[in-house]
Amino acid sequence: MELVGVSEIREMLGNVSRQRASVIANQRNFPEPVAVLAMGKVWLRADVQAWIKQHRPELAAD
Repeated sequence: MELVGVSEIREMLGNVSRQRASVIANQRNFPEPVAVLAMGKVWLRADVQAWIKQHRPELAAD
Protein backbone atom coordinates (compact mmCIF):
# COMPACT_ATOMS: atom_id res chain seq x y z
CA MET A 1 0.00 0.00 0.00
CA GLU A 2 1.65 3.19 -1.19
CA LEU A 3 0.50 6.38 0.51
CA VAL A 4 0.85 9.97 -0.67
CA GLY A 5 0.39 13.35 0.97
CA VAL A 6 -0.19 16.80 -0.47
CA SER A 7 3.49 17.17 -1.42
CA GLU A 8 3.37 14.06 -3.60
CA ILE A 9 -0.03 15.01 -5.00
CA ARG A 10 1.28 18.40 -6.09
CA GLU A 11 4.03 16.65 -8.04
CA MET A 12 1.52 14.22 -9.57
CA LEU A 13 -0.51 17.24 -10.71
CA GLY A 14 2.42 18.72 -12.64
CA ASN A 15 4.13 20.60 -9.81
CA VAL A 16 1.24 22.88 -8.95
CA SER A 17 1.60 24.98 -5.81
CA ARG A 18 1.01 23.34 -2.45
CA GLN A 19 -2.00 25.61 -1.96
CA ARG A 20 -3.51 24.56 -5.31
CA ALA A 21 -2.90 20.87 -4.51
CA SER A 22 -4.70 21.34 -1.17
CA VAL A 23 -7.66 23.02 -2.90
CA ILE A 24 -7.92 20.12 -5.37
CA ALA A 25 -7.56 17.50 -2.62
CA ASN A 26 -10.42 19.12 -0.70
CA GLN A 27 -12.87 18.95 -3.62
CA ARG A 28 -15.90 16.73 -3.08
CA ASN A 29 -15.03 14.50 -6.03
CA PHE A 30 -11.44 13.86 -4.85
CA PRO A 31 -10.82 10.48 -3.19
CA GLU A 32 -11.28 10.27 0.57
CA PRO A 33 -8.02 10.15 2.52
CA VAL A 34 -7.25 6.80 4.12
CA ALA A 35 -5.97 8.52 7.27
CA VAL A 36 -5.53 11.90 8.87
CA LEU A 37 -2.23 12.17 10.71
CA ALA A 38 -0.58 15.00 12.62
CA MET A 39 1.30 15.85 9.40
CA GLY A 40 -1.92 15.93 7.39
CA LYS A 41 -4.12 13.72 5.25
CA VAL A 42 -2.80 10.73 3.32
CA TRP A 43 -4.30 8.99 0.31
CA LEU A 44 -3.68 5.77 -1.54
CA ARG A 45 -1.50 6.56 -4.56
CA ALA A 46 -3.70 4.32 -6.74
CA ASP A 47 -6.82 6.31 -5.79
CA VAL A 48 -5.13 9.62 -6.66
CA GLN A 49 -3.79 8.20 -9.95
CA ALA A 50 -7.29 7.01 -10.88
CA TRP A 51 -8.71 10.47 -10.09
CA ILE A 52 -6.02 12.14 -12.22
CA LYS A 53 -6.72 9.72 -15.09
CA GLN A 54 -10.41 10.64 -14.99
CA HIS A 55 -10.23 14.38 -14.22
CA ARG A 56 -6.82 15.44 -15.56
CA PRO A 57 -6.07 12.89 -18.31
CA GLU A 58 -3.29 15.02 -19.79
CA LEU A 59 -1.32 14.42 -16.57
CA ALA A 60 -1.98 10.68 -16.28
CA ALA A 61 1.12 8.51 -16.41
CA ASP A 62 0.86 5.89 -19.14
